[in-house]
Amino acid sequence: EAAELGKGSFKYAWVLDKLKAERERGITIDIALWKFETPKYYGVTVIDAPGHRDFIKNM
Repeated sequence: EAAELGKGSFKYAWVLDKLKAERERGITIDIALWKFETPKYYGVTVIDAPGHRDFIKNM
């Protein structure tokens, strides 16, 4: 989907960036968490946080 909209370089961020504005602008606006377990039962948490100074207050 990211590549179809010309945002192929954002393919990994696309997984956590769900807001329409985040996807259109290619920036993270709000924090997102994704938790999962590996087949060997290791718990993994992926955190995506805003880096743009206008959105740091959202953290």
